[in-house]
Amino acid sequence: MNKKKIIVPLVLLLAIAVYFVVFYKNKNLRYIPENADAVVLIDIKKVTGQYLFSLATHPSHWSGSKAKGKSSGSLKDSGIRIPDFLQIFHLKDTKFSEWYSILELKDSQKFITFLKKQNFVDKGNNRFQKDQLFIMINGDHCVAGTSDLAFEKIQKNILKTSSNPVLDADQFIHNTAGSISFISGKKIQNFSIELHDNEIEIKNNSNPEILNAVASKLQNGNHFLELELDKVNIRNFSRFFNKSIADSSRAIYFKAIADLEQVNDTIISYEYDDNFNEVEKKTFQKITQPNYTLDIKSDDPQKTWKYFKSKKWVNSENQFTAIPFQPNKISQNNDDVVIKSSRKPITLSPRLQENYIFIRNNALLYSSLKTLGNTEKRIISDIDYVLYGNRSKDYWVKIKAKNGELPLILRW
Repeated sequence: MNKKKIIVPLVLLLAIAVYFVVFYKNKNLRYIPENADAVVLIDIKKVTGQYLFSLATHPSHWSGSKAKGKSSGSLKDSGIRIPDFLQIFHLKDTKFSEWYSILELKDSQKFITFLKKQNFVDKGNNRFQKDQLFIMINGDHCVAGTSDLAFEKIQKNILKTSSNPVLDADQFIHNTAGSISFISGKKIQNFSIELHDNEIEIKNNSNPEILNAVASKLQNGNHFLELELDKVNIRNFSRFFNKSIADSSRAIYFKAIADLEQVNDTIISYEYDDNFNEVEKKTFQKITQPNYTLDIKSDDPQKTWKYFKSKKWVNSENQFTAIPFQPNKISQNNDDVVIKSSRKPITLSPRLQENYIFIRNNALLYSSLKTLGNTEKRIISDIDYVLYGNRSKDYWVKIKAKNGELPLILRW
Protein backbone atom coordinates (compact mmCIF):
# COMPACT_ATOMS: atom_id res chain seq x y z
CA MET A 1 0.00 0.00 0.00
CA ASN A 2 2.81 2.36 0.89
CA LYS A 3 4.54 1.53 -2.41
CA LYS A 4 1.41 2.49 -4.37
CA LYS A 5 1.20 5.78 -2.50
CA ILE A 6 4.76 6.52 -3.58
CA ILE A 7 4.54 5.26 -7.19
CA VAL A 8 1.36 7.15 -8.14
CA PRO A 9 2.75 10.63 -7.28
CA LEU A 10 6.03 9.74 -9.03
CA VAL A 11 4.18 8.76 -12.21
CA LEU A 12 2.18 11.99 -12.05
CA LEU A 13 5.33 14.05 -11.57
CA LEU A 14 6.98 12.22 -14.48
CA ALA A 15 3.95 12.86 -16.69
CA ILE A 16 3.97 16.55 -15.78
CA ALA A 17 7.72 16.76 -16.46
CA VAL A 18 7.32 15.07 -19.87
CA TYR A 19 4.50 17.46 -20.75
CA PHE A 20 6.53 20.57 -19.97
CA VAL A 21 9.70 19.27 -21.62
CA VAL A 22 8.14 17.77 -24.77
CA PHE A 23 4.70 19.29 -25.35
CA TYR A 24 4.30 22.57 -23.48
CA LYS A 25 5.37 25.62 -25.47
CA ASN A 26 5.61 29.23 -24.42
CA LYS A 27 3.72 30.94 -27.25
CA ASN A 28 4.51 34.51 -26.20
CA LEU A 29 6.56 36.20 -28.92
CA ARG A 30 8.37 39.14 -27.34
CA TYR A 31 10.97 39.90 -29.97
CA ILE A 32 9.08 40.85 -33.11
CA PRO A 33 9.19 44.63 -33.69
CA GLU A 34 6.14 46.64 -34.74
CA ASN A 35 7.80 47.62 -38.04
CA ALA A 36 8.45 44.00 -39.09
CA ASP A 37 6.89 43.11 -42.45
CA ALA A 38 7.89 39.44 -42.47
CA VAL A 39 8.36 36.87 -39.70
CA VAL A 40 9.81 33.37 -39.75
CA LEU A 41 9.01 31.10 -36.80
CA ILE A 42 10.75 27.80 -36.11
CA ASP A 43 9.08 25.42 -33.65
CA ILE A 44 12.21 24.27 -31.83
CA LYS A 45 10.52 21.46 -29.91
CA LYS A 46 8.85 20.06 -33.03
CA VAL A 47 12.09 20.19 -35.03
CA THR A 48 13.97 18.62 -32.12
CA GLY A 49 11.37 15.84 -32.00
CA GLN A 50 11.78 15.23 -35.74
CA TYR A 51 15.55 15.15 -35.32
CA LEU A 52 15.46 12.68 -32.42
CA PHE A 53 13.02 10.41 -34.26
CA SER A 54 15.17 10.45 -37.41
CA LEU A 55 18.28 9.81 -35.34
CA ALA A 56 16.64 6.89 -33.52
CA THR A 57 15.61 5.30 -36.82
CA HIS A 58 19.08 5.70 -38.40
CA PRO A 59 21.53 4.09 -35.94
CA SER A 60 24.33 4.24 -38.54
CA HIS A 61 24.47 7.99 -37.89
CA TRP A 62 24.84 7.75 -34.12
CA SER A 63 28.64 7.67 -33.93
CA GLY A 64 29.03 10.41 -36.54
CA SER A 65 26.55 12.63 -34.74
CA LYS A 66 28.40 12.27 -31.44
CA ALA A 67 31.76 13.04 -33.02
CA LYS A 68 30.37 16.12 -34.72
CA GLY A 69 28.80 17.35 -31.49
CA LYS A 70 32.08 17.08 -29.56
CA SER A 71 34.13 18.87 -32.18
CA SER A 72 31.75 21.74 -32.92
CA GLY A 73 30.42 22.39 -29.41
CA SER A 74 26.84 22.07 -28.21
CA LEU A 75 24.45 24.97 -28.79
CA LYS A 76 22.58 23.83 -25.69
CA ASP A 77 25.69 24.48 -23.57
CA SER A 78 26.62 27.74 -25.31
CA GLY A 79 25.01 30.08 -22.81
CA ILE A 80 21.89 30.65 -24.95
CA ARG A 81 18.41 30.17 -23.53
CA ILE A 82 16.82 27.95 -26.19
CA PRO A 83 13.34 29.35 -27.01
CA ASP A 84 10.30 27.25 -27.84
CA PHE A 85 9.87 29.36 -30.99
CA LEU A 86 12.83 30.91 -32.76
CA GLN A 87 11.69 34.35 -33.99
CA ILE A 88 13.33 35.70 -37.15
CA PHE A 89 12.10 38.96 -38.65
CA HIS A 90 12.58 41.35 -41.55
CA LEU A 91 12.15 45.11 -41.08
CA LYS A 92 10.26 47.41 -43.43
CA ASP A 93 12.35 49.44 -45.88
CA THR A 94 15.45 47.26 -45.49
CA LYS A 95 17.14 45.03 -48.03
CA PHE A 96 15.49 41.69 -48.74
CA SER A 97 18.68 39.94 -47.58
CA GLU A 98 18.55 41.53 -44.09
CA TRP A 99 17.02 39.24 -41.44
CA TYR A 100 17.40 39.42 -37.66
CA SER A 101 16.67 37.41 -34.51
CA ILE A 102 16.88 38.13 -30.79
CA LEU A 103 17.84 35.47 -28.26
CA GLU A 104 18.03 35.49 -24.48
CA LEU A 105 21.32 34.58 -22.82
CA LYS A 106 21.82 32.60 -19.63
CA ASP A 107 25.54 33.36 -19.53
CA SER A 108 26.99 36.01 -21.86
CA GLN A 109 30.63 35.11 -21.12
CA LYS A 110 29.94 31.48 -21.90
CA PHE A 111 28.32 32.58 -25.16
CA ILE A 112 31.36 34.68 -26.11
CA THR A 113 33.58 31.65 -25.50
CA PHE A 114 31.28 29.59 -27.72
CA LEU A 115 31.48 32.19 -30.52
CA LYS A 116 35.28 32.17 -30.41
CA LYS A 117 35.30 28.37 -30.66
CA GLN A 118 33.10 28.74 -33.76
CA ASN A 119 35.74 31.06 -35.27
CA PHE A 120 33.72 34.26 -34.99
CA VAL A 121 35.88 37.37 -35.27
CA ASP A 122 35.68 39.82 -32.35
CA LYS A 123 34.90 43.24 -33.92
CA GLY A 124 34.90 45.06 -30.57
CA ASN A 125 32.00 46.57 -28.57
CA ASN A 126 30.55 43.08 -28.02
CA ARG A 127 30.15 42.51 -31.76
CA PHE A 128 31.21 39.39 -33.62
CA GLN A 129 31.17 38.26 -37.22
CA LYS A 130 31.63 35.05 -39.17
CA ASP A 131 31.11 35.29 -42.92
CA GLN A 132 27.64 36.85 -43.39
CA LEU A 133 26.45 36.22 -39.83
CA PHE A 134 26.66 39.15 -37.38
CA ILE A 135 26.20 38.98 -33.60
CA MET A 136 25.74 41.79 -31.07
CA ILE A 137 25.61 41.07 -27.33
CA ASN A 138 23.55 43.43 -25.18
CA GLY A 139 23.42 42.41 -21.53
CA ASP A 140 21.40 39.21 -21.27
CA HIS A 141 20.33 39.33 -24.93
CA CYS A 142 22.02 38.86 -28.27
CA VAL A 143 20.96 40.06 -31.69
CA ALA A 144 21.89 37.90 -34.67
CA GLY A 145 21.50 38.99 -38.27
CA THR A 146 22.61 38.62 -41.85
CA SER A 147 23.63 42.29 -41.53
CA ASP A 148 24.48 44.65 -38.69
CA LEU A 149 22.90 47.78 -40.24
CA ALA A 150 19.80 47.70 -38.00
CA PHE A 151 21.51 46.68 -34.74
CA GLU A 152 21.26 50.12 -33.12
CA LYS A 153 17.62 50.50 -34.12
CA ILE A 154 16.77 47.05 -32.72
CA GLN A 155 18.69 47.77 -29.55
CA LYS A 156 16.83 51.05 -29.01
CA ASN A 157 13.32 50.00 -30.04
CA ILE A 158 13.14 46.47 -28.61
CA LEU A 159 15.81 45.76 -26.02
CA LYS A 160 15.55 49.12 -24.24
CA THR A 161 11.77 49.41 -24.15
CA SER A 162 9.10 47.46 -22.31
CA SER A 163 6.26 48.65 -24.54
CA ASN A 164 6.97 46.29 -27.42
CA PRO A 165 3.78 44.24 -28.02
CA VAL A 166 3.76 40.56 -27.10
CA LEU A 167 2.34 38.48 -29.95
CA ASP A 168 0.91 34.96 -29.89
CA ALA A 169 2.54 32.18 -31.88
CA ASP A 170 -0.90 30.91 -32.93
CA GLN A 171 -1.20 34.02 -35.11
CA PHE A 172 1.62 32.70 -37.29
CA ILE A 173 2.10 28.94 -36.96
CA HIS A 174 -0.16 25.88 -36.69
CA ASN A 175 1.49 22.57 -35.79
CA THR A 176 4.24 22.66 -38.45
CA ALA A 177 8.01 22.77 -38.14
CA GLY A 178 8.00 26.42 -39.12
CA SER A 179 6.16 29.23 -40.82
CA ILE A 180 6.83 32.40 -42.77
CA SER A 181 4.33 35.23 -42.45
CA PHE A 182 3.96 38.50 -44.34
CA ILE A 183 2.52 41.42 -42.38
CA SER A 184 0.69 44.37 -43.91
CA GLY A 185 -0.96 46.52 -41.26
CA LYS A 186 -3.27 44.21 -39.33
CA LYS A 187 -3.34 41.63 -42.10
CA ILE A 188 -1.11 38.55 -41.72
CA GLN A 189 -0.63 36.02 -44.51
CA ASN A 190 0.81 32.75 -43.22
CA PHE A 191 2.73 30.03 -45.07
CA SER A 192 3.60 26.75 -43.40
CA ILE A 193 7.12 25.30 -43.56
CA GLU A 194 7.17 21.51 -43.57
CA LEU A 195 10.33 19.44 -43.35
CA HIS A 196 10.22 16.00 -45.01
CA ASP A 197 12.87 13.35 -45.59
CA ASN A 198 14.03 14.74 -48.95
CA GLU A 199 12.30 18.08 -49.34
CA ILE A 200 11.14 21.29 -47.69
CA GLU A 201 7.72 22.68 -48.59
CA ILE A 202 6.49 26.23 -48.00
CA LYS A 203 2.81 26.74 -48.79
CA ASN A 204 -0.48 28.34 -47.81
CA ASN A 205 -2.58 25.44 -49.10
CA SER A 206 -2.68 21.81 -48.05
CA ASN A 207 -3.25 20.52 -51.60
CA PRO A 208 0.11 19.91 -53.36
CA GLU A 209 -1.31 18.25 -56.48
CA ILE A 210 -0.99 21.31 -58.75
CA LEU A 211 2.63 21.92 -57.78
CA ASN A 212 3.51 18.24 -58.16
CA ALA A 213 1.94 18.21 -61.64
CA VAL A 214 4.09 21.18 -62.70
CA ALA A 215 7.20 19.58 -61.15
CA SER A 216 6.66 16.31 -63.02
CA LYS A 217 6.50 18.16 -66.36
CA LEU A 218 9.60 20.27 -65.69
CA GLN A 219 11.72 17.42 -64.32
CA ASN A 220 11.81 15.86 -67.78
CA GLY A 221 13.81 18.83 -69.09
CA ASN A 222 17.45 19.69 -68.49
CA HIS A 223 17.55 23.49 -68.40
CA PHE A 224 19.03 25.34 -65.43
CA LEU A 225 16.17 27.85 -65.25
CA GLU A 226 12.61 27.84 -66.60
CA LEU A 227 9.85 30.24 -65.61
CA GLU A 228 6.46 31.61 -66.56
CA LEU A 229 4.80 34.49 -64.71
CA ASP A 230 1.57 36.39 -65.28
CA LYS A 231 0.97 40.06 -64.54
CA VAL A 232 0.22 39.53 -60.83
CA ASN A 233 3.36 37.46 -60.25
CA ILE A 234 5.52 39.90 -62.23
CA ARG A 235 4.29 42.66 -59.94
CA ASN A 236 4.90 40.58 -56.81
CA PHE A 237 8.50 39.74 -57.74
CA SER A 238 9.32 43.22 -59.04
CA ARG A 239 8.82 44.56 -55.50
CA PHE A 240 12.14 42.99 -54.55
CA PHE A 241 13.97 44.97 -57.24
CA ASN A 242 12.02 47.98 -58.51
CA LYS A 243 8.47 48.70 -57.39
CA SER A 244 7.55 50.64 -60.54
CA ILE A 245 9.07 48.38 -63.21
CA ALA A 246 6.04 46.08 -63.50
CA ASP A 247 3.59 48.92 -64.18
CA SER A 248 5.97 51.06 -66.24
CA SER A 249 7.01 48.19 -68.51
CA ARG A 250 3.34 47.26 -69.16
CA ALA A 251 4.36 43.58 -68.89
CA ILE A 252 1.49 41.09 -68.71
CA TYR A 253 3.44 37.85 -69.20
CA PHE A 254 7.06 36.81 -68.79
CA LYS A 255 8.70 33.57 -69.91
CA ALA A 256 12.38 32.74 -69.64
CA ILE A 257 14.74 29.84 -70.10
CA ALA A 258 18.46 29.66 -69.32
CA ASP A 259 21.43 27.30 -69.18
CA LEU A 260 24.88 27.74 -67.62
CA GLU A 261 28.15 27.41 -69.49
CA GLN A 262 31.79 27.78 -68.51
CA VAL A 263 33.68 29.99 -70.96
CA ASN A 264 37.17 31.46 -71.27
CA ASP A 265 37.35 35.15 -70.41
CA THR A 266 40.22 37.25 -71.73
CA ILE A 267 41.75 39.81 -69.38
CA ILE A 268 43.92 42.47 -71.02
CA SER A 269 46.44 44.32 -68.88
CA TYR A 270 49.51 46.42 -69.62
CA GLU A 271 53.04 46.39 -68.29
CA TYR A 272 56.31 48.08 -69.28
CA ASP A 273 59.51 46.59 -70.64
CA ASP A 274 63.02 47.67 -69.74
CA ASN A 275 62.78 50.57 -72.17
CA PHE A 276 59.48 51.74 -70.64
CA ASN A 277 57.49 50.68 -73.69
CA GLU A 278 53.92 49.68 -72.99
CA VAL A 279 53.35 45.97 -73.59
CA GLU A 280 49.93 44.37 -73.81
CA LYS A 281 49.49 41.25 -71.71
CA LYS A 282 46.66 38.75 -72.11
CA THR A 283 45.57 36.30 -69.45
CA PHE A 284 42.66 33.87 -69.46
CA GLN A 285 40.27 32.71 -66.79
CA LYS A 286 37.21 30.46 -66.80
CA ILE A 287 33.95 32.12 -65.84
CA THR A 288 30.37 30.87 -65.67
CA GLN A 289 27.85 32.68 -67.88
CA PRO A 290 24.23 31.93 -68.85
CA ASN A 291 22.77 31.36 -72.28
CA TYR A 292 19.18 32.56 -72.24
CA THR A 293 16.04 33.74 -73.99
CA LEU A 294 13.56 36.10 -72.30
CA ASP A 295 10.10 36.82 -73.69
CA ILE A 296 8.18 39.81 -72.27
CA LYS A 297 4.62 40.12 -73.53
CA SER A 298 3.11 43.57 -73.11
CA ASP A 299 -0.27 45.21 -73.58
CA ASP A 300 1.67 47.92 -75.46
CA PRO A 301 5.11 46.73 -76.72
CA GLN A 302 5.99 50.20 -78.05
CA LYS A 303 5.57 51.72 -74.60
CA THR A 304 7.61 48.86 -73.13
CA TRP A 305 10.39 49.65 -75.60
CA LYS A 306 10.22 53.39 -74.80
CA TYR A 307 10.39 52.63 -71.08
CA PHE A 308 13.54 50.51 -71.53
CA LYS A 309 15.03 53.29 -73.66
CA SER A 310 14.20 55.93 -71.04
CA LYS A 311 16.01 53.85 -68.40
CA LYS A 312 19.01 53.61 -70.79
CA TRP A 313 18.74 49.83 -70.77
CA VAL A 314 18.91 49.62 -74.57
CA ASN A 315 22.12 50.87 -76.18
CA SER A 316 22.89 51.85 -79.77
CA GLU A 317 23.68 48.21 -80.64
CA ASN A 318 20.29 47.00 -79.34
CA GLN A 319 21.84 45.29 -76.35
CA PHE A 320 19.85 45.09 -73.10
CA THR A 321 22.38 46.49 -70.64
CA ALA A 322 20.27 45.84 -67.49
CA ILE A 323 21.41 42.22 -67.80
CA PRO A 324 25.11 42.16 -66.87
CA PHE A 325 25.84 39.06 -68.94
CA GLN A 326 26.84 40.46 -72.31
CA PRO A 327 26.49 40.32 -75.22
CA ASN A 328 22.80 39.97 -75.98
CA LYS A 329 20.24 41.28 -78.44
CA ILE A 330 16.86 42.86 -77.71
CA SER A 331 14.10 43.08 -80.32
CA GLN A 332 10.48 44.18 -80.49
CA ASN A 333 7.55 42.83 -82.50
CA ASN A 334 3.80 43.24 -82.49
CA ASP A 335 3.19 41.28 -79.29
CA ASP A 336 6.33 41.22 -77.19
CA VAL A 337 9.91 42.18 -76.48
CA VAL A 338 12.50 39.39 -76.72
CA ILE A 339 16.01 39.35 -75.25
CA LYS A 340 18.45 36.64 -76.35
CA SER A 341 22.05 35.93 -75.45
CA SER A 342 24.20 36.30 -78.58
CA ARG A 343 26.48 33.36 -77.96
CA LYS A 344 23.97 30.53 -77.66
CA PRO A 345 20.32 31.62 -77.60
CA ILE A 346 17.89 28.94 -76.45
CA THR A 347 14.54 28.08 -78.00
CA LEU A 348 11.67 28.66 -75.61
CA SER A 349 9.76 25.57 -74.49
CA PRO A 350 5.97 25.31 -75.00
CA ARG A 351 3.84 27.37 -72.63
CA LEU A 352 2.46 25.45 -69.62
CA GLN A 353 -0.23 28.02 -68.75
CA GLU A 354 1.00 28.01 -65.12
CA ASN A 355 2.90 30.39 -62.86
CA TYR A 356 6.21 28.85 -61.84
CA ILE A 357 9.94 29.35 -61.38
CA PHE A 358 11.99 26.17 -61.70
CA ILE A 359 15.73 26.22 -60.84
CA ARG A 360 17.63 23.00 -61.40
CA ASN A 361 20.90 22.41 -59.56
CA ASN A 362 24.06 22.82 -61.59
CA ALA A 363 27.64 22.27 -60.42
CA LEU A 364 28.68 25.46 -62.24
CA LEU A 365 26.36 27.46 -59.98
CA TYR A 366 27.75 26.64 -56.56
CA SER A 367 31.36 26.26 -57.75
CA SER A 368 31.27 29.89 -58.88
CA LEU A 369 29.91 31.19 -55.55
CA LYS A 370 33.30 31.86 -53.99
CA THR A 371 31.91 33.78 -51.01
CA LEU A 372 30.16 30.67 -49.67
CA GLY A 373 31.80 28.46 -47.07
CA ASN A 374 32.22 24.71 -47.42
CA THR A 375 29.06 23.99 -45.39
CA GLU A 376 26.90 26.26 -47.58
CA LYS A 377 28.37 24.74 -50.76
CA ARG A 378 27.72 21.23 -49.46
CA ILE A 379 24.08 22.08 -48.73
CA ILE A 380 23.56 23.71 -52.14
CA SER A 381 25.21 20.78 -53.91
CA ASP A 382 22.74 18.45 -52.19
CA ILE A 383 19.72 20.26 -53.67
CA ASP A 384 18.06 18.75 -56.75
CA TYR A 385 15.80 21.66 -57.66
CA VAL A 386 13.82 24.61 -56.29
CA LEU A 387 10.27 25.19 -57.54
CA TYR A 388 7.93 28.12 -56.97
CA GLY A 389 4.31 27.77 -58.05
CA ASN A 390 1.16 29.85 -57.89
CA ARG A 391 -2.46 29.43 -58.93
CA SER A 392 -5.01 32.02 -57.87
CA LYS A 393 -4.46 32.66 -54.13
CA ASP A 394 -2.49 29.44 -53.55
CA TYR A 395 1.30 29.56 -53.39
CA TRP A 396 3.97 26.89 -52.98
CA VAL A 397 7.74 26.64 -52.78
CA LYS A 398 9.42 23.25 -52.86
CA ILE A 399 13.13 22.70 -52.18
CA LYS A 400 13.80 19.16 -53.37
CA ALA A 401 17.01 17.49 -52.21
CA LYS A 402 18.72 14.58 -53.89
CA ASN A 403 17.73 11.17 -52.56
CA GLY A 404 20.12 10.02 -49.85
CA GLU A 405 20.54 7.42 -47.15
CA LEU A 406 19.76 9.99 -44.45
CA PRO A 407 16.82 12.42 -44.19
CA LEU A 408 17.55 16.14 -44.61
CA ILE A 409 17.41 16.89 -40.90
CA LEU A 410 20.42 14.61 -40.36
CA ARG A 411 22.24 15.65 -43.54
CA TRP A 412 22.07 19.41 -43.08
